[in-house]
Amino acid sequence: MPLGGPPSLKGRALRLLSGREHSRAELERKLAPHEEAPGQLRRILDELQGKGFISDQRVAESVLNRRAPRLGAGRIRQELQAKGLDGELVQQALAQLKGTELQRAREVWRRKFDGPPRDAAERGRQARFLAARGFGGEVIHRVLAGGYEDDAAG
Repeated sequence: MPLGGPPSLKGRALRLLSGREHSRAELERKLAPHEEAPGQLRRILDELQGKGFISDQRVAESVLNRRAPRLGAGRIRQELQAKGLDGELVQQALAQLKGTELQRAREVWRRKFDGPPRDAAERGRQARFLAARGFGGEVIHRVLAGGYEDDAAG
């Protein structure tokens, strides 16, 4: 990159990748306005992907590690899809979450609320809180019905 000049397309891509994992689709969206010649961006991304700098698998793992403790599968699915990840990769990532969904929902609920809902209005508020974080109806029902109890059934 020349001193004082704008960074190259490759430099921009590497700067983005140094901050966090990005999918190829994300990089294409962010870098397309800076492409100077047709096909330049595709060639640079092909090179970076070939060298292992871009990995959609690592992007999915990163999202799961950062977001799973606070969000349900529904919200995580949205994030993965918004990053332009392949549908099969998204399904594989969500399959990893399936066994812990109820436990994670209980932890999120416990951090926010001091006990089971006392009335219908409170139940609705707690259910909306969990739904906004991407937990499904069945999981929400089980969390609110069981409260602080541990559910060995999963």
